[in-house]
Amino acid sequence: MLVTVWVIVGVVAGVSGVVIGYVALKQARAAVDDCQQMLTRQTSEGKGDLKAIRDVAVCRYDALEEMTGRLSFSVAMINGLGDGIVLTSINGRSETRTYVRPVVGGRGTQPLSPEEEEAVRSARLGLGPEVERQMARW
Repeated sequence: MLVTVWVIVGVVAGVSGVVIGYVALKQARAAVDDCQQMLTRQTSEGKGDLKAIRDVAVCRYDALEEMTGRLSFSVAMINGLGDGIVLTSINGRSETRTYVRPVVGGRGTQPLSPEEEEAVRSARLGLGPEVERQMARW
């Protein structure tokens, strides 16, 4: 009986390991594809001022359940080095909150929301100016 339990635990652990490995592999492949697209885009555009803002993307979404119409947004403004800002506005019925977070090397120096990360990623890949986002995250 005890051996059977250990066999079942071992099988479950093995299957879990395979699933985790598969998910990690998919994420790694997606990251490599993103890097290849970014490199292709940067090399095809030729020389330019890498410090000038050149990549912009807007991610609009419904941040609060009380407000619809995708009135909340995150705007990423990034230069050729991956530095810039993300401007986020959360719009509710009675108030609006606006945040600015710095981006260095394509990553936020502070934790970014999923929508902010999507805006930065889209700007870096040249997918802007507007990115579709349907789900509320706040």
